[in-house]
Order: sequence, then structure tokens, then C-alpha cells
Amino acid sequence: MASDTDDLAFDVFSRQCPSRSTLEHATGRWGSLTLGALYEESLRFNELRRRVDGVSEKMLSQTLHALERDGLVLREAQPVNPPRVDYELTPLGREVAGKLLGLIHLVEGRMDDVLAARTRYDEARGGR
Repeated sequence: MASDTDDLAFDVFSRQCPSRSTLEHATGRWGSLTLGALYEESLRFNELRRRVDGVSEKMLSQTLHALERDGLVLREAQPVNPPRVDYELTPLGREVAGKLLGLIHLVEGRMDDVLAARTRYDEARGGR
């Protein structure tokens, strides 16, 4: 059975394209950090919250729901008492996270250049 999207060409630059929201979920601050944190191992909610320093419980929950809906994260509830929920990347999530980690490592490795550029910019505009 063919789906309605089989013949569609996705274009993230079009406001109606569904890929735009997925890109936003994956590349937003909390989405990219969550995907990066899950790249090495599956984590429980509180482990993930500690790893992604600064994210609120509410924002992490919303982020995980969006990433799960997009097929990037798998939520696995363990039938134990007390309840245990693990989060891990799906194969698609691993692929996306791998690309994001490349960008993250590039930015981290070039921060000296970024900080120097900020200084030059601020000095040229009156020493912010």
C-alpha cells in the first residue's frame, strides 16, 4: 500500500515540509545535546538529565517525546518495580546523532577562533 508521501520531494526550506520540524527537533539546543548524549549508550531519564547539564525536567521530557515521535529515540519501559525507563537511539537516531557529533566536535575544536572573532566583533562595535 502506497502512502501519501511516497511521491513527495521533501524540501526543508518550504514552510509546509514536515522535514522542517524534524530538523528543528534534532538540531535545537536540547535535541542535539540529547541525541549526542545517547550516542554512546542508553540512559535513564535522570542520567540523561545529568548528562545534558542545564535542561529542565519538563524540557527534557518534551524533547524526548518529539525525538521519539520522529523515530530518533526509542523509549523502553522495563517491567520492574520501581518502574525503569531507558532511552536509546534508533538506527535513524544514531545516523543523525553521528552527523551532529561531527558538527559538535568541529565547533568545540574551533572555539579559539570563535572567541577571537567575537572579541574582534565586539571591539569594532565599541567594546561590548
